[in-house]
Amino acid sequence: MLHLGLGSFHRAHQAVYLQALHDRGDRRWSLAGANLRPDMADTIAALQAQGGAYTLETVSPAGESRYARIESIREVIPYTPGQAAMVARGADPATRIVSFTVTEAGYYLDAAHRLDLGFDDLARDLARATLGEAGETIYGAVTAILRARMARNAGPLTLLNCDNLRHNGERFRAGLLEFIERLGDAPLLAWTQAHTTCPNAMVDRITPRPPPELRERVRRATGWDDAAPVTGESFIQWVIEDDFIAGRPAWETVGVELVQSVQPYEEAKIRILNASHSCIAWAGTLVGLQFIHEGTLTPAIRQMAHDYVTEDVIPCLTHEGASPVDLPRYRDVVLERFSNPAIRDTNQRVSADGFSKIPGFIAPTVRERLAAGAGIGSVAMLPALFLAFLQRWHQGTLPYAYQDQGMDPAVAHAICAAADPVAALCADAGLWGELAGDERLVSAVRRASDRVALFLAQHGH
Repeated sequence: MLHLGLGSFHRAHQAVYLQALHDRGDRRWSLAGANLRPDMADTIAALQAQGGAYTLETVSPAGESRYARIESIREVIPYTPGQAAMVARGADPATRIVSFTVTEAGYYLDAAHRLDLGFDDLARDLARATLGEAGETIYGAVTAILRARMARNAGPLTLLNCDNLRHNGERFRAGLLEFIERLGDAPLLAWTQAHTTCPNAMVDRITPRPPPELRERVRRATGWDDAAPVTGESFIQWVIEDDFIAGRPAWETVGVELVQSVQPYEEAKIRILNASHSCIAWAGTLVGLQFIHEGTLTPAIRQMAHDYVTEDVIPCLTHEGASPVDLPRYRDVVLERFSNPAIRDTNQRVSADGFSKIPGFIAPTVRERLAAGAGIGSVAMLPALFLAFLQRWHQGTLPYAYQDQGMDPAVAHAICAAADPVAALCADAGLWGELAGDERLVSAVRRASDRVALFLAQHGH
């Protein structure tokens, strides 16, 4: 397997499942890893020096720490302009799966799920691909791999998403095929359609950025002086549609759920875990907290997340029959995971990318509740919190730099500076699609904004 994106999440998740197979004596598969961009150079260099091995620290909600050596990444491919080594590894017949971790915004999809060529790096990659060069977006990188693979007659390939985009395999495939179509490369398009599959998948494990003191903790606990350790919670989950065109590891023997449809698992995760996470990060930031666990342990904030899931999400996920997920239990497990003080996950990390998270994680619940003629009082708290958070960003009073790949800063400043910011936020079609400007949405977010103001008054910020 070649994995694109050697960040903490991949090294605390997919690499760990493969290590579990190796520990059982099944060493038929190994990982090679590369990055699409020249970032994380220190981590990549450290991993190279350690032969791809590193230490994983996991911490349970009860505070028990465990340390494991992960050695499933057998090859670390450093970034070089043109990415020749990455493309060669992807085009090798021995490579049967190319997997990748991309943020929601890294797919460059517009509201109609088409590629948004307004993004410079995507337009730049199309130009590069026209010249036969590899790019730095997921489409530019994978297209270069597929082109080389077709030229070598290297056989079929599974392309596996490992991230939080809903329907990630389908949507990535549509974006990839559109990218190749725009190149006008008909033979590559036909080859890709016939020789690749893109299973939908759902991944879960909270993996904060490794704190500076992690290296010393690992050294004290294990004796390893590890320059590239990672930390995460003890919980781990991976659900994948079993649609692999060129074989796969025997993941089902180490706890991966291989299913026909990932959709009910994905919906539960995205609406319950991801959206609640954002809710807690925005609310916690507004009252001066730094970490997710601090917000989760604040009764008023925990209640907002609990009510949002109980009153608005669970009815949506059960309206057409039972879910294979025990939703109330899942909600409680998620809130327990968020309150783990050892994880020290920051509000800064989790609050990012609101302009992708509202349409992806929050708007579907609003849409379905309104379609059912139901109230949206609890879910409306999330955009209301985001608006209050955005106002701080607009005023320059956030305690940290806010990162949002999907945000047009001029549009965001205009929302905040409008005579009626609630109406301006609710009128944004990028956030709400066909619901934009809906009077029921506006009035619900207006009432929720009053509740947010009351919450801030009571919590002294």
